[in-house]
Amino acid sequence: MSTPVELADHQHDLAGILIGRGTPVVVAAIEGLGRAPQRTADIEPPGEDGLWLGPDFFAGRTIRIDAGIRTPGDEVAALAVHAALQEAADDEAVRLAGGATTSLRLKFPGRPARTVRGRIRLLDADLTTAVHGWIPLDIEYTAHDHLYYGERQSTSMPLGSLTQGGMTFPVMFPFTIEDTAGAVGRPGFLTVTGSAPTWPVLRISGPCANPSVTHVASGRTLTVQGSLAAGEWVEIDTRPGWRTVLRSNGGGMPLTARSRIDLFRLAPGLNELHWTATDPTLTSTLAVTWWPAYKAL
Repeated sequence: MSTPVELADHQHDLAGILIGRGTPVVVAAIEGLGRAPQRTADIEPPGEDGLWLGPDFFAGRTIRIDAGIRTPGDEVAALAVHAALQEAADDEAVRLAGGATTSLRLKFPGRPARTVRGRIRLLDADLTTAVHGWIPLDIEYTAHDHLYYGERQSTSMPLGSLTQGGMTFPVMFPFTIEDTAGAVGRPGFLTVTGSAPTWPVLRISGPCANPSVTHVASGRTLTVQGSLAAGEWVEIDTRPGWRTVLRSNGGGMPLTARSRIDLFRLAPGLNELHWTATDPTLTSTLAVTWWPAYKAL
């Protein structure tokens, strides 16, 4: 993945196109950055007063941007900027793939850049004043969840070393190794910033069989059924809108019935992961990638 462009205050990145301060796209207002709307399950109990309050779930966030392309006296430049925005909004890799998203990164004074994931739903332009180098824009972006995300973080964990006490011979191959890190900073521990739990991407590289990853605090475990040869990998993407188990050859791999991909999250703070697999070479690895999640900008 490429390194995100560093943004100045009041400068934003819409699907790879810079808008806002220092760009030809002037932003007048951005709406929809507060608390996301909710789906409620409240019930009016028959025959009595009051309301039974059910669980509340956040809906997707809709962000509206009031903007305009400003290239004074240069119609050609204004139309070129408009064309670039249209191209970004019509990315077929996103538009035609269920669950695929593009990013909107936002930067405000005194705050680091935050990202929302979703799609451009509206890019309405008024070209009547384009001859003067001015094109008003009405942009609508729908995020698939209510959170804001920080920059990508990642770490790699070897399958681990044998527990203390040495080895008992004869050794029977293949043998199972478990990561039993005993101190913060050793493989198996990672620190997650942010103010909300976040969903990781787990990539296991072979050779190994039946790899299993457990989030110790929650007890949630994801177990892949099958084997990976050397050079092969399987990637478990737990993020909302993705939630896939993809093998390096383009196919999938099954998880056990007890593996709840939607509930496997990293909490803010210190997290401990244990992972096991049958590996005759001790060379398999687990790569963990995550984006710190925030409830507010």
